[in-house]
Amino acid sequence: MERLTSVEGLETLRQQILTRYQSIRKRVRVCVGTACHSLGGEKLAQAFEKELEERGIGKDYLVTPTGCNGFCAHGPIVVIEPDNIFYERVHLERVREIVEKTLLGDALVEDLLYTDADTGKKIIHETEIPFYAHQERIVFQDSGRNFITNIDDYISRGGYGALAKVLSGLTPEEVIEEIKRSGLRGRGGGGFPTGTKWESCRKAKGDLKYVMCNADEGDPGAYMDRALLEGNPHQILEGMIIGAYAIGAREGYLYVRFEYPMAVKNALWAIKQAEAYGLMGSRILGTDFSLKMIVNRGAGAFICGESTALMASLEG
Repeated sequence: MERLTSVEGLETLRQQILTRYQSIRKRVRVCVGTACHSLGGEKLAQAFEKELEERGIGKDYLVTPTGCNGFCAHGPIVVIEPDNIFYERVHLERVREIVEKTLLGDALVEDLLYTDADTGKKIIHETEIPFYAHQERIVFQDSGRNFITNIDDYISRGGYGALAKVLSGLTPEEVIEEIKRSGLRGRGGGGFPTGTKWESCRKAKGDLKYVMCNADEGDPGAYMDRALLEGNPHQILEGMIIGAYAIGAREGYLYVRFEYPMAVKNALWAIKQAEAYGLMGSRILGTDFSLKMIVNRGAGAFICGESTALMASLEG
């Protein structure tokens, strides 16, 4: 990876990635979120890669391990783009058949299609399945779609574009005002306005300031933070960098529950990639702004999902 030294360099890189993607005939999305991973999702993705390489056509197809697709009860899930053909409960012994029929022959593997519980009819396309058809994804719009360990895929979808816009033309105060106008609020239950929180931190006395991401859910049955970090870690990092710029922080802490090993692994990998591209670390995108990011694993205490307890845990 070549380090980006300007905001313009990010857009140039994005165009290069999109040009490279034009040679891809089809994309094979394989869910490797925690649920599908437990059913062999990661091995399934590797099997697709191996099958395509052995046929000498690996460069024509992009196997994309993704975060949670959402329909966990029907995993492992495989979606073939650009037609969005949805296959459920796919196992290793079906890989060759899918490659031969759907990737090379444009035919369907009928028994792997979703069956509508009400009508008994087979549904081909992901977006037509009732579970997805009634959803409007916002935060999770790319989870289950983007290549979780490939920063280029995130950049191709406009990733880090908001950061580039902020660093190239907005003051910290203007960023805070934009957040205020958006009406963005905390999702932890209190609904506290994010812009107000950032503004109070910006105005607080003190030379050292920190931005912290609470990815330790207090509710043991909630997995939103885990799903986000597993499926789109760069989205979290980009938001943290913008927040750090707005409040004047130079260090960031991503506090993750220890029981989320895949989320931790993906976050660490994303940080490494972002640093390599100059999107994190010293002089981000060639500007005077720098940010060091640290991943901290919580020890599993229920109370650490609460912000003051989280900070006490970080301080030791």
